[in-house]
Amino acid sequence: MAEILTNSKARRDYHILETFEAGIVLHGTEVKSLRAGRGQLSDAFARVEKDEVFLHNAHIDEYTFGNRQNHTPKSVRKLLLHKSEIRKLGGLGAVKGNALFPLSLYWKNGKVKVTLAVGKGKVEFDKREDLKTRESDREVKRATMHRLKGK
Repeated sequence: MAEILTNSKARRDYHILETFEAGIVLHGTEVKSLRAGRGQLSDAFARVEKDEVFLHNAHIDEYTFGNRQNHTPKSVRKLLLHKSEIRKLGGLGAVKGNALFPLSLYWKNGKVKVTLAVGKGKVEFDKREDLKTRESDREVKRATMHRLKGK
């Protein structure tokens, strides 16, 4: 499983409640552009519309060697999920405060897959708390490494 793109803002701004693996409908030039690693997921979100899930605001750069049939970078892309998963996503996404967003795009058996997450937004206090725990973990790790090197 080789990652293509990751959404760096997602884990910082949301408490992740549940994740789903979904396929994505892409054009040939979009796949070639993703092979070059050219895209961005930071502002992307998903929405359930009429028993289908669509990915909005995912930016995949135009393929540089493409012709006039090149894709549009921020087009809406359909996600492929089972009906039961779509119903579950619809229910979880309808709850006030929950959001559907992609965590990453990656290759699986030669196909592009999306890790779709359901999350609840963090407040500023939660973000500060995460920074404090990360910093304390880093200091503990530093201290143990220093003690190991000293012996």
